[in-house]
Amino acid sequence: MKNVLLDLPTLGFIVTTRAALGVGIGLLMSERLTAERRRAIGAALIAVGAVTTVPAAMSVIRSVRRSKRREKSSFGHDPRLIGATRFPRKGDDR
Repeated sequence: MKNVLLDLPTLGFIVTTRAALGVGIGLLMSERLTAERRRAIGAALIAVGAVTTVPAAMSVIRSVRRSKRREKSSFGHDPRLIGATRFPRKGDDR
């Protein structure tokens, strides 16, 4: 499983774009509005959702890359310990 770290504004942006796309598709499929109005609103929402998909996907990809970089750099590497000598632990003498 991959961990993705997103800040709150980015998460809100992604959720909003997905919601606009879903509502647009729902409006195109519904029968509550007149056909002209339904097509205009639905097409606009789908266009907004589709156009904003690229920046949302890019921010998720950047977040995955950042989280991978943090995992590698934060575990097992401390620049203060370069050249330090480790004291022997119990069982090291074998």
